[in-house]
Amino acid sequence: MSESHAPGLLLRLSLPIAGDFAGVAPEAAAKVAELLGRSGAEARAAAETIEALVADVAPHARTSGGTAAADITFEFHQSDGELRIEAHCAGRSSQARHPLPT
Repeated sequence: MSESHAPGLLLRLSLPIAGDFAGVAPEAAAKVAELLGRSGAEARAAAETIEALVADVAPHARTSGGTAAADITFEFHQSDGELRIEAHCAGRSSQARHPLPT
């Protein structure tokens, strides 16, 4: 018996935790949320989620000089009427979910 799964979005983004790339993940989250039909305020909420995920998976990953001590990977998934954002860093992971318009 075979199951049919509707194609969904999977976007993977791996970046240094600090430095010049620190703003890329929140911008990507907002843009992905907008492309999936979220309003401006809701898209900004998805961007704010990134900071909470970083705090969960890499609370001490920034060095005193502001350079990245590790890379962090974000995955953006669209499935079952929601945007799921996962963060992975140094063996830790966390996720957040945002409902999408139907």
